[in-house]
Amino acid sequence: MRLLFIGDVVGRPGRRAVKVNVGELRRELDLDFVIANGENAAGGKGITKEIAQELFSYGVDVLTMGNHVWHIKSSYDYIDKESRIVRPANYPPGVPGNGVYVFETRKKVNIAVINLAGRVFLQNIDCPFRKADELVSAIKEKAKVVVVDFHAEATSEKVAMGWYLAGRVSAVVGTHTHVQTADECILPGGTAYITDLGMTGPVDSVIGVKKEIIISKFLSQIPQKFEVAAGAFQFNAAVIEIDENTGEALYIKRIQNYE
Repeated sequence: MRLLFIGDVVGRPGRRAVKVNVGELRRELDLDFVIANGENAAGGKGITKEIAQELFSYGVDVLTMGNHVWHIKSSYDYIDKESRIVRPANYPPGVPGNGVYVFETRKKVNIAVINLAGRVFLQNIDCPFRKADELVSAIKEKAKVVVVDFHAEATSEKVAMGWYLAGRVSAVVGTHTHVQTADECILPGGTAYITDLGMTGPVDSVIGVKKEIIISKFLSQIPQKFEVAAGAFQFNAAVIEIDENTGEALYIKRIQNYE
């Protein structure tokens, strides 16, 4: 099977990039499944029901999230009920939503999507490595294809997770830092890996935010209200080919498209 994983979708420019690219890539690459990180889709932070449904209408099958998942309180009930939104699994028990879900592709192949959040330079939530152990063991009878979105800040933590799960899952992809890395590879045991998928959002920006705001913050050290930049967009993703019978990844290739 062939799946596309889209890096953090940031605001309106990111959603426009998804609209422009996903349909064409589905046809061109004969994609079976499309996943996108949607934690920045609503004005740069969080998700709403309307925006999630917009992204689903463009051909996205599943939205993973990250540390901004709780930014819009009115969306909690929707996150709790919508199985196609997968939030970090290592939040404490009792929070809304699911951290793992098994989906069926158009070709009737089961695929498990796991979302985990890192702890280095982020919230000190439950251990993502131990949570990964728990989830991978629990779903191994339900799906051979298992894809992990590790939403983390530190490169070292992401690389460690890749090696930790090598041979146990089909893919480990990093999100959160909004800058695509050039280290895509197949780890031993058939696990596709990339440290960060990058950002799907405005090109003339600082990781999606108006550049003037971020420069001012660095110069003054005074907190600023972030605003998503406008203008031309970039579409960052990776296409991954997986043997659906074994769950092993065969290749991973980065995608960088610009308006």
